[in-house]
Amino acid sequence: MTVEEFEEFYAQAVTRLTGQLYVMLGDLHEAQDVVQEAFVKGWSRRRQLDRDGQPEAWIRTVAWRLAVSRWRFRRRTSEAWRRGGAPPAVEGPEPDHLVLVDALRELPPQQRRTLALYYLCDLSVEQVAGETGLSSGTVKTHLSRGRAALADRIQDPRIEEAPGD
Repeated sequence: MTVEEFEEFYAQAVTRLTGQLYVMLGDLHEAQDVVQEAFVKGWSRRRQLDRDGQPEAWIRTVAWRLAVSRWRFRRRTSEAWRRGGAPPAVEGPEPDHLVLVDALRELPPQQRRTLALYYLCDLSVEQVAGETGLSSGTVKTHLSRGRAALADRIQDPRIEEAPGD
């Protein structure tokens, strides 16, 4: 099956196969996911699909098997949770944590990543540089600018504003 033939096959069969798997599974999103994944697997077997002469049956079978594998995984995971007991209750975040998260979201992604690696993951400047592909100087710049930006965005509750500010 050529690239063009596979694309034509996909265009003609994807909706039908998704509908069939939806009926079999009872979950439209799951059906869409497994059909797409089956087509991805079928792409690398285009020539074999052509020789077998039943590419739609192959895609449908692969999609079904993918769904069954997902069910088994979920069941094993569920059983493991039951055996291990429920996870401990976790309290919600404190208001100051929410303020910090909101402030971090306003930073550029690379600056936010650098701050997280340095402060949360406890990596050195050199380790952050190695993981991000940045120079040590650039990491230091991101850290400095990130701290300054956070200081501007986060008000220290211990400091009261003077009247009229």
